Amino acid sequence: MIKDNTVFVGNKPVMNYVLAVITQFNNGAEEVSIKARGGKAISRAVDTAEIAMNRFLEDVTKKEIVTSTEIIDTESGQTNVSSIEILLAQK
Repeated sequence: MIKDNTVFVGNKPVMNYVLAVITQFNNGAEEVSIKARGGKAISRAVDTAEIAMNRFLEDVTKKEIVTSTEIIDTESGQTNVSSIEILLAQK
């Protein structure tokens, strides 16, 4: 289920995603989901959540963190990719 208030974290600088999260809350979202797959993206997603909460959004808290492993088909067969979803919500 993909909601409009989901920020998918990839290879861009962390502040790009922080701005996306702040924009979602400023547009009236009560919850924003930050999703990432793979080690570097997961690290970037955690940084995004922490920077958004600690520096910019005073009334926002972590509601839920879900981790999982997804099986991805690649040219050399199947491989496991870790993923994370961090749900931020207004207090």
